[in-house]
Amino acid sequence: MNSYILRGLTGIGLLLVLSTIGCKNPAPSTVAPHSDTEARPSSRAYQPQDSSNYARNDERTDRRRPRRGRPEEQAAPGQFDFYLLNLSWSPEFCATHGDSPECGRNLGFVVHGLWPQDASGDYPQHCSDTPGPANPQADTDVIPTASLVEHEWQTHGTCSGLGADDYFAEIHKAYAAVKLPANIGAGGDVNGVTPDDLLSRFAAANPGYPAGSFALSCGNNQLTAIEICLTKDLRPEACQGVRSCRASVVKVTPR
Repeated sequence: MNSYILRGLTGIGLLLVLSTIGCKNPAPSTVAPHSDTEARPSSRAYQPQDSSNYARNDERTDRRRPRRGRPEEQAAPGQFDFYLLNLSWSPEFCATHGDSPECGRNLGFVVHGLWPQDASGDYPQHCSDTPGPANPQADTDVIPTASLVEHEWQTHGTCSGLGADDYFAEIHKAYAAVKLPANIGAGGDVNGVTPDDLLSRFAAANPGYPAGSFALSCGNNQLTAIEICLTKDLRPEACQGVRSCRASVVKVTPR
């Protein structure tokens, strides 16, 4: 009898010891611990955008470019065949870039740029690091924003072979010489008009310009710009290597 009691007490003691050991060494959890480092996105995963850079890119690079040739980076300044005066249709640009400072001003055709161009269709750009205009705001009477003035100088003006002041004086002179038809953008062309119709209006308003000196730029069947080919001394001439809009009908966003 005593031996049975002793065995029972020994068993109970062994269970108590094992229970104590188990409490001191709990089984490891299968849930990974929370990490603040893992919860935060890395600097590569998240990059806040600079709103000022966005505005500049909005104006400079998002305008439709109808050229079909290739850019020639860092070409020799002054080595080109003729100028292409691009007059952008501001209502269409603002239809998709309403936050640009250009918009909300009821503008019509505005100067996008005076671009050195080659007869092959290629064109030079970024030809030098010559300083631009000291006061870009002074040219916003024809080019809608100061940032676009700076961009046009850096990209195209440096290839003209002229200093900044002379280059922008040429832009003012070229723009002033073109007569803009009054009936474009008045609301009568929203349902569509042929490119030839629009070009004929410019030809009629500028009878001294030779045939073929105007070209039309379009995107998604919308008028985006009128282009005029000019000699280096700003005389109108027939375009060479410049692609005009091939749509059968284009719409004109009203002012």
